[in-house]
Amino acid sequence: MESSGELVPFPLLTTPIESNYRACTIPYRFPSDNPKKPTPTELSWIDLFLNSIPSFRKRAESDETVPDAHIKAEKFAQRYTEILEDFKRDPESHGGPPDCILLCRLREIILREVGFRDIFKKVKDEENEKAISLFGDVVRLNDAIEDGAKRTENLVRGVFAGNIFDLGSAELAELFSKDGMSFLASCQNLVPRPWVIDDLDAFILKWSRKSWKKAVIFVDNCGADIVLGILPFARELLRRGTQVVLAANELPSINDVTFPELVEVISKLKDAHGQLAGVDASNLLIANSGNDLPVIDLTRISQELAYLASDADLVILEGMGRGIETNLYAQFKCDSLKIGMVKHPEVAQFLGGRLYDCVFKFNEVSR
Repeated sequence: MESSGELVPFPLLTTPIESNYRACTIPYRFPSDNPKKPTPTELSWIDLFLNSIPSFRKRAESDETVPDAHIKAEKFAQRYTEILEDFKRDPESHGGPPDCILLCRLREIILREVGFRDIFKKVKDEENEKAISLFGDVVRLNDAIEDGAKRTENLVRGVFAGNIFDLGSAELAELFSKDGMSFLASCQNLVPRPWVIDDLDAFILKWSRKSWKKAVIFVDNCGADIVLGILPFARELLRRGTQVVLAANELPSINDVTFPELVEVISKLKDAHGQLAGVDASNLLIANSGNDLPVIDLTRISQELAYLASDADLVILEGMGRGIETNLYAQFKCDSLKIGMVKHPEVAQFLGGRLYDCVFKFNEVSR
């Protein structure tokens, strides 16, 4: 479960970390709540995780790398259901009270205990290959936009469109299994601005006036998300002289891209001269974040990433799990951007927005 080395706090969090940071955006309970009785918020999130079990079981059953996968998948479903039902009776069972990190962690632990390592591996590989074949076209469309502000907005829309590929959302898993998803159609079908949190104009203005020297991007899913959303955005940063560190999970979790998978994707996209569609990629670094969940607690990252990130002046957290559910209000010593699509009704309700609304939260630190 743990990273190969000791995990440390992310060095750019505002200090003191203890009083400034908590890796959970939506409060499931308050100190005044009865510790033995689940809150309405806890119950709605427990139900959300219960509703995801059938799609996880189906993925696990089809994992051809695991003997007796259907038996083990059933065992996973039973065990995880029991734990979630236990939380409804007693929020303090199983290391509770539950929050999104604990609910995700228990799901991963049970999958690994019954014998699964990466139930989404096949679909991740397929989606990466599809997205790699489209990368050149997406980049060319972006490069053809001469107006800098419009090009930046187009790149941001691409990040949102890519972020739709998320098999952790029961509704999207269902939609995806029907017909896959078209990246360009997704770009055009984003909910209209203003989004539920919309600092895009302020970001574009800052982008037009300065180049950051180093950006750390906590990336999310395989396929269109990383290849057609994040990498064209990162390529634009590289072209403007920014060093870019892409931080990916150490271990598999849902369809999140792992460090080894990201290394492979980048190697397939670079040409013989080390360029990414004509842009020098020698300033593109890939780091193992030390994480093993679709959400992230920034007090527990790899020493390698902590070292690489220490002098960054821009932090980007992408995706609903990292950018919204766990770190929307995280404060940093440098400029930061939280970007992700709202894919759970519970998150939409909390933010006062629509399902599939967009969050683009930019915080500028005055120096």
